Amino acid sequence: MSAPPQPAGLPYRPCVGIMLLNGAGEVFVGHRVGALEYGWQMPQGGIAPGEDPAAAARRELWEEIGTDRAEMLAESRDWHRYDLPPDLVGSVWGGRYRGQAQKWFVMRFQGTDGDIRLDRHEPEFDAWRWVAIDTLPALVIPFKRPVYQALVAEFRHLARPRAE
Repeated sequence: MSAPPQPAGLPYRPCVGIMLLNGAGEVFVGHRVGALEYGWQMPQGGIAPGEDPAAAARRELWEEIGTDRAEMLAESRDWHRYDLPPDLVGSVWGGRYRGQAQKWFVMRFQGTDGDIRLDRHEPEFDAWRWVAIDTLPALVIPFKRPVYQALVAEFRHLARPRAE
């Protein structure tokens, strides 16, 4: 799968995101280290050159929350983009990107809460919890809300309790 097309000017950073669902159909969110307001988000991260987005999603899940105990359920139809606010463009990612273009994956968590270990790598989150899917947009920083609203609409049907 190729990276999304880039607009004129600064490019978007190619990235993946993971909507991790537990057995009750709730979504994992982590609180970003050092964030004050709107610090909650789902795991996400950059795609390395030549890396397949699905492989990047599995790697990011391991790096950010310390587990790989998840089954792939779905992939977003489209790449979702957001622009950084103008005051952040020059300071985030070395000023090389205007925002991110994200391919999202939904995974079903197959482990127990004890399998989630934020301390396996350099922590990106200082806390985590499971939340109802419809609460996601209100938890994230405002410039990411349109992406989260689109994800909720696309994947709400998957956020249901797992059949036993």
